[in-house]
Amino acid sequence: MSNPSKDLVEVEGALRVVIENLIDAQEGLQKLGDEAKSELLKQFFLSESLKRAQFRGDLETILHQEGVKDIHETGTTAGTFVRAWTSLKAKLGGTEHALLEAAEEGEVSVLEAYADAIKKDLPRPIRDVLADQVVEIGLSLEYVRAARESTK
Repeated sequence: MSNPSKDLVEVEGALRVVIENLIDAQEGLQKLGDEAKSELLKQFFLSESLKRAQFRGDLETILHQEGVKDIHETGTTAGTFVRAWTSLKAKLGGTEHALLEAAEEGEVSVLEAYADAIKKDLPRPIRDVLADQVVEIGLSLEYVRAARESTK
């Protein structure tokens, strides 16, 4: 990195946005898993929630290695709203289709955060970690879309 302070600020900013979105995804997927009636969907959502927690941990480790000491992210305001809305829909008799729609929206949102981060001038090892995580989230999104389509 040519200018460590400028580069660190860019890396930290990009990863913090992704981490906030991963927090939203982790919590949202867990909530969906708790609300799902289908055992298969329940297991899928809870498994994906754990993967988002792992992805978050991987990115926080990178920040620690880059010298960032305090990482206290809480998710995004929009994510908090979506989780509350999803919970309300589920309590009002939300269908599996509605839960899958919420999951799809969440996965698209987190992928957008990754796309924005990958556009930044990040070191190759960090870009590689982000790219690997994008592949996993993309596979999850494909599964969610296929499951949603089958519930029409």
